Amino acid sequence: MTEWLARASARRPHLVLVIWLVLGLIAGGLAVDGEMGPGPQLVDVLDRATTTELRLGGGAESRKAETLLEERLRGPRQLREVVIVQSDSLDLDHPDFQAKVERVYAGIGNLGDDIATPGPSYYNASDITVKLGLASQDRMTTLFPVDMAGSFEDAVENVPHVLDIVEHENTGDGFRVLIVGDASISHEQNELSEKDLRQGERIGIPIALVILVVLFGTVIAVLMPIGLSLVCIIVALGAAALIGQAFDLVFFVTLMIVMIGLAVGIDYSLLIISRFRDEMARGLDKYAAIERAGATAGRTVLFSGLTVVIALCGMLIVPFSFFQSLGLGAILVVLVALAGTLTFLPANLAIHGERINRFAIPFFGRRWSKPSQTSEPGRTQHRGFWETVTRIVMRYPVVSIIAVGAPMIVAILFYFQWPGINTGLNGVDVFPEGAETREAFFVIEEEFIFGFGAVNPTEIVIDGDIDSPEVQEALGGLQTSLAAHPSITVLPDLAVNESRDLLLLTAFVRGEPRSRETVDVINTIREEHIPAAFDGVDAVVYVGGVSAVVADVFSIVEVYTPIVFAFVLGFSFLILMLVFRSIVIPIKAVLMNLLSVGTAYGLMVLVFQKGIGASLLGFQQAEVIDVWIPLFLFSILFGLSMDYHVFLLSRIRERYDQKGDNAEAVAYGLRSTAGIITGAALIMVAVFGAFASGDTIINQQMGFGLAVAVLLDATLVRSVLVPASMEVLGKGNWYLPSFLRWLPDLRVEPEEEPQG
Repeated sequence: MTEWLARASARRPHLVLVIWLVLGLIAGGLAVDGEMGPGPQLVDVLDRATTTELRLGGGAESRKAETLLEERLRGPRQLREVVIVQSDSLDLDHPDFQAKVERVYAGIGNLGDDIATPGPSYYNASDITVKLGLASQDRMTTLFPVDMAGSFEDAVENVPHVLDIVEHENTGDGFRVLIVGDASISHEQNELSEKDLRQGERIGIPIALVILVVLFGTVIAVLMPIGLSLVCIIVALGAAALIGQAFDLVFFVTLMIVMIGLAVGIDYSLLIISRFRDEMARGLDKYAAIERAGATAGRTVLFSGLTVVIALCGMLIVPFSFFQSLGLGAILVVLVALAGTLTFLPANLAIHGERINRFAIPFFGRRWSKPSQTSEPGRTQHRGFWETVTRIVMRYPVVSIIAVGAPMIVAILFYFQWPGINTGLNGVDVFPEGAETREAFFVIEEEFIFGFGAVNPTEIVIDGDIDSPEVQEALGGLQTSLAAHPSITVLPDLAVNESRDLLLLTAFVRGEPRSRETVDVINTIREEHIPAAFDGVDAVVYVGGVSAVVADVFSIVEVYTPIVFAFVLGFSFLILMLVFRSIVIPIKAVLMNLLSVGTAYGLMVLVFQKGIGASLLGFQQAEVIDVWIPLFLFSILFGLSMDYHVFLLSRIRERYDQKGDNAEAVAYGLRSTAGIITGAALIMVAVFGAFASGDTIINQQMGFGLAVAVLLDATLVRSVLVPASMEVLGKGNWYLPSFLRWLPDLRVEPEEEPQG
């Protein structure tokens, strides 16, 4: 199929390019920012398709609590912001303090109820208990709530109006005005992510260009992969915008598409263009070279890409919109990159033909200005360093395995101990310094008794006959036990629906709502306080709120991690066994991939949790690794690493089938692919590392983990451990039990055609 696609695209190149141009224009129209530029404004479909809200499947306890409240008590939850006014010298009784608060309050009130409605302030509250709760202990700080109108998405869209008023009043007149809440946190998180995205593009693309210059040496060959990647990203963003109209997509999907799109688009292009130039160097005309590249490297790309997609499908199993959005975004851009590599790229190669070697870049392009013919593709291009590595690895395979494997195993140990990985969710408290919502969080935590829990209250929902003596007694016991907990403040007011079969008890839990400490309190409420109070009572009690959602996320990840691991590992083993007709090869592949991922896990613990080298690399130190990152890294890296593994092993198998000499086949495979594999990996490392240079710790952790694992996998693992272990095992690499020999032969690359 790949040969046919290459042939068809090469014979009708202009038609293929027109089709891709139309797709790009349509997708660009869907993903374009409608606020940019004068004149008629396009609808920003992509922006409306994404959200920062955490949403779980219907089986989660927090989701059940929210559904009951929506259907039988209050309707959809309104997001609440908290506005803080703080003086550096005046207390609340000073007229200037009151005037400042009332001016801010009036400005927000003038926005209208369709945007925001301010609640009671210290100066207009009638209830003395409420009034006292709105003042800090030193009486130099006050706050008041602001209820945002509409849904979560409406609140995030409207909160900039409130932020404008806060910023306008924050003029350095002796007062500091801050705001924090789900909507403002989401808004600032979006801005920080967009900033990181732009910075990643500014850094990653130029570095990738430099690497391509070293590898390809000519202007056209360098620009072609970048062009393909950009087209694929635009088309994938457009597809995500359409899908997001029907399904919830987390805003992170945009970053995922750009990051993975740049990486795999350039990676796949590198394999095809390198093979095309090799075949041209052997004397084939451009059409024959395109067909041959499609039949060989094209099949490798197709197999690798589909393996990536199926590995990413493991993320779709997890009933959490965040994982599903990340998986979907990566799957979309990989599929588009596959389509572009197998059609868009051959069409471009057909148009440029031998001109791909023109406009040679000084020094780097000399070897392509007068390509020499060779019966062994890639041999002349990879003399020198990789020839030396090949000789050393093949001569001292056991030493090579120990020298490379031992340090990686040591790194993995840090994942399990000293101190071992500590997963959680990094919240507003680890936003970059200077982030306004971060400053507001610390003011509330330090100055007010109930802490930040007032912004994200814990909601305890009791479903049963509220007026029954058993329920009333259990409710009283629950309130008493919760009030005795040092981190919990229980509100005396209870909300009951008209039919009196649903009750809402609200509590404040101190601390960042996404932190492990807060989640531990939620689990204590669920596992100790509620069972003790409602044992034997005819009522069902659920705990909801942001912290409860996070607690459910932790539980879901714990349950589904082994399921995803089994899915990805099992599928990878099966496919590799079919492709290479061996059970030894897939066993080693699984172990090698786990080695790369495990080493990345260990290094993340050292850098981010222990802080070793964090400041040198410009990273924040954090107490936790985001709970979704290990599973995400496993799915992404296990798929991406198959590119290099299949590319290397397919060349080894191809040579082994020709010569029947395992040692010679391994040496040939290593020296003919190591340069390309390393170059492709360096491009991925550049892209991932560029995103790791952002300000948000989430991007730092994700980018660092991806970059380190890919670098280790493509250099030490693929170029040292794999060939060294194959040299040790000899013909045992190709062992397939007799009872499995009926399996079909799905080899990736066909045997080399004889050259005349």
